[in-house]
Amino acid sequence: MPDKYTHGQLTKPVKSPGWRLVTGKKDGHSITGTLEHVLGVTHERRKGGQAPGLIEEIETKLELEMIQIELFGVTSGRQPSRED
Repeated sequence: MPDKYTHGQLTKPVKSPGWRLVTGKKDGHSITGTLEHVLGVTHERRKGGQAPGLIEEIETKLELEMIQIELFGVTSGRQPSRED
């Protein structure tokens, strides 16, 4: 995820999900959705006198245990080598 996006990079994912608005509230409630939706909420917050918040792109992280990795190799037809 880049630190800063160009205008062109932001116009492509505007309708794509995977964005989160961080408001600083500690209640655990976060606003997620398309970039267009999150931008709309941010704009409304600013109009209402609240801090607009921080928009983040949600990254998907996957953690696998070693046994899961080995099972995936078997089901995908990949045979472990001696280096595995």
